[in-house]
Amino acid sequence: MIQEPVPTLLERVLLRAVREHAEAEGRCQLPPTLHVGIPGAEVRAFEIVAGERLDLTLRTEVLEAMCRDHLERDVVPLVWLTRTPDGHDVEDLAWAAAVGCAGPELGVRLDLVVVTRRSWRDPRSGVGRRWTRLRRPRPEEARAPET
Repeated sequence: MIQEPVPTLLERVLLRAVREHAEAEGRCQLPPTLHVGIPGAEVRAFEIVAGERLDLTLRTEVLEAMCRDHLERDVVPLVWLTRTPDGHDVEDLAWAAAVGCAGPELGVRLDLVVVTRRSWRDPRSGVGRRWTRLRRPRPEEARAPET
């Protein structure tokens, strides 16, 4: 669970996730998607199909499978769910529960954030950031974080 004060590096990584989502979504609405990895670097994605019933066990298995490549390289990935601003808190919390189960099974601490075109938020703690208008990244922010 992300708590205040949010570390500067994590703030930058999450801002990058918001920028990438806003750029990818453009004026269309993309389906909700679960991402595992490091924004700006290697990322695995799982599209969430509307009406598809995923229980806690299946969500946990999906997360564990998506995390293994990163963990084999000693990189603890970030987990984020991209969706529209009017998405469902129930879905957010269901994925947060799966992250809470997958982390201990994998032997690491995993955090989940929900990313929209203008914000990110941890659904468990409520910590997040919102922007009215995103500015272009400064040159030092444009580089991928080192892993």
